[in-house]
Amino acid sequence: MATITNRQLFFQHLAQTSDKPIGIEVASANGIYIHDVAGKAFIDMIAGFSVCNIGHSHPAVIHAIKEQVEKYMHVIVYGEFVQAPQVQYAKAITALLPENLDAVYFTNSGAEATEGAMKLAKRVTGRTKIVSFKGAYHGSTQGALSVMGDEYFKNAYRPLLPDILQLRYNYFEDIELIDNTVACVLVELVQAETGITPANKEWIAALKNKCESLCALLIIDEIQSGFGRTGTLFAFEQYGIVPDILLTGKALGGGLPLGAFIASAKMMSALTQNPVLGHITTFGGNPVSCASGQAALTVLHQSGWIHAVKEKENYLIHHLHHPAILHRNHFGLWMSLQFESAALTKKIAAACIENGIITDWFLFAEDRIRIAPPLCITIDELIVAIEKIITSINQALAN
Repeated sequence: MATITNRQLFFQHLAQTSDKPIGIEVASANGIYIHDVAGKAFIDMIAGFSVCNIGHSHPAVIHAIKEQVEKYMHVIVYGEFVQAPQVQYAKAITALLPENLDAVYFTNSGAEATEGAMKLAKRVTGRTKIVSFKGAYHGSTQGALSVMGDEYFKNAYRPLLPDILQLRYNYFEDIELIDNTVACVLVELVQAETGITPANKEWIAALKNKCESLCALLIIDEIQSGFGRTGTLFAFEQYGIVPDILLTGKALGGGLPLGAFIASAKMMSALTQNPVLGHITTFGGNPVSCASGQAALTVLHQSGWIHAVKEKENYLIHHLHHPAILHRNHFGLWMSLQFESAALTKKIAAACIENGIITDWFLFAEDRIRIAPPLCITIDELIVAIEKIITSINQALAN
């Protein structure tokens, strides 16, 4: 009897969300490289969608995971037991944040952080209306989907949450539509899935002032932008504002599943009563994930990679050129390359895979290629990646 391959099993037993998956059969991953079962090396230019900011399989992270696994894995995650990995990681994160962000609620993912933050805002303010923005992506669960800013992905799942007001991103006049019925305003400082669209600094300042004047909470989503991607630990440091609630995920777990919403301890206390257990999770804050995340955060700080982001951003700006690239958006080591059509972009992405470059397009901008390598990538490695991307563009155009 013929042996069924993992590729065949992939299509038989794993739920598919695309009719054309990339299909790389992964054997190992180290640093900026992913290796397939045939031994081919790929430069990971999307870092697992900004999960692997310090690269793949860092020895310090592997050591922390092994050390924790040998002690314990799952016990009771929330509310009953004191667990050193949770406590120490929460302490390490909050030590790097403003004073009002001193309490961490760990979740399994960024989407779950969005869900928890929306519940917290309703509980704290006693209001129900939530403001988000067109072009926003905050996750794919039903609550997060309700505040997503793209109708194509939402329409098949209606009805969604009521009392959602969607405004235009970077439009000053839309801020005036926020009133005292609003519990919270949820915003990305860099909209990821529109193709790396930064917020206007004056607009964000006006949005923050509006929230303060109405006692509405400002929730900043840094699920993708956090942990050095933009050149500071969090992007809000570059905007001169402090969120009431901070959302994080992706790189938070150092490669393992982990998300969090972070607020003041006083605010978080609203989840302890009326009802008790106001937000609960089985696996959020898993001790192995927390140990992994803290090790990754330590590596990030000791490496100096965040301080090198600007240099690498400038290198991409000055060297990643091609006549077919119509426009580039960028913020830190995070860039989009716009082409004349989604069809051409997908041909380029396919050519990149053939040439050993992992990239893709954006959910709400299929005519743009994503550039978001691990922060540990060197200039020499960027040179190689740029050459391969240019070659791929030429091949796609020729075909």
